[in-house]
Amino acid sequence: MEDRGGYGQFCPVSMTAEILCTRWTALVIRELLCGSTRFNELRRGVPRMSPALLSKRLKELEKMGVIVTAPRESGAIEYHLSPAGEDLRSIILGMGFWGQRWVESQLSLKNLDPSLLMWDIRRNLNPEPLLPGRCTIQFQYPELPEPQRNWWMVIEKGKVDLCGFDPGYEINLLVRSSLRTMTAIWMGFAPILHELAAGRLELDGERPIANAIQKWLTLSTFAAEPRRAS
Repeated sequence: MEDRGGYGQFCPVSMTAEILCTRWTALVIRELLCGSTRFNELRRGVPRMSPALLSKRLKELEKMGVIVTAPRESGAIEYHLSPAGEDLRSIILGMGFWGQRWVESQLSLKNLDPSLLMWDIRRNLNPEPLLPGRCTIQFQYPELPEPQRNWWMVIEKGKVDLCGFDPGYEINLLVRSSLRTMTAIWMGFAPILHELAAGRLELDGERPIANAIQKWLTLSTFAAEPRRAS
């Protein structure tokens, strides 16, 4: 911890803050709590964090006993929370629930990130309401530059894959909206039916999939938290 400029206090709050309150650390732990175990998976959850800094934070967390590494037969490294790291679950989730309650929605919606949004949707999407066999759902954000405009979810045998390029499968449903609208829906700020009625969300494709959107698009872990801020 010598390179972090510690607080120099014996209080457990101070000691915990020295671990959690450095830039990106809490978000890296969030990703591990959400099930990411590989370096590239972690990067998709923190797309604006440099690979070098992510590697540094992972080494620090391992040194502090928050995570453990496990080599795979392929030679790749997996990262897992130790018991001490898993014990942070209530703290990290508590931060999220506090933010959902008290941070103004308009302030939250200034921080739009299509990569993070689609990655979060992928890991929470519920495949059970979808039709049997392969199902491909395209998300389109018309106002974004071409490289970020289109995203595809391919759901097959209970597995959900996220593609930033056309996978070449038949599209079962096209979901079109602005990134702000989809982020507001995902965070529970805007009901799906309200956005559909207002024309800010468009669904084009197979009606059973479109009609079940409120079941398979399960929303953020924090979406149901009652808000105390506007």
